[in-house]
Amino acid sequence: MYEVNINGEDRKIEIIERNENRIKVLLGDKTYDLDILEVEPGIYSVLYEGKNFNFELDPQSGKKYTVETEAEVIPVEIVDAETRYMRSRKGGADDDAEYISTPMPGQVVKILVEEGQEVKAGETVIIISAMKMESEYKVQKDRVIKQVLVKEGDNIEGEQPLITFE
Repeated sequence: MYEVNINGEDRKIEIIERNENRIKVLLGDKTYDLDILEVEPGIYSVLYEGKNFNFELDPQSGKKYTVETEAEVIPVEIVDAETRYMRSRKGGADDDAEYISTPMPGQVVKILVEEGQEVKAGETVIIISAMKMESEYKVQKDRVIKQVLVKEGDNIEGEQPLITFE
């Protein structure tokens, strides 16, 4: 199961079956039987219900792409644990969050700070493993660590405060 943001809307995509170019996907609650062929690097031809569609997948930055068809350009972003975390941290450049948390359950891999320590903007303070990926969580501005609420190896819940700031 994958989650992507298509033109501003988060959608879940599941690959149900794949056999070479033929792929059956579940998008929302609708199943699509597609025949997809990459005809040139980044350019795809899709056959769906007897109709042919072509599009170009153009990487932008990070996990962002544009899908260009003859009629429109559609922004697409892969939504993963890091993307959800960054969304949960949005609040402006001054970022006054009182603590760091993760958007989903996982396990604490490494804690890189201790209570009372001063950290600089962009510094990684904790590494979390979730969904078979490790994510580094950084502070958005200079902070002082008030309290470390977990230890390495702890299993954590989504949105659980992990480290608080003064």
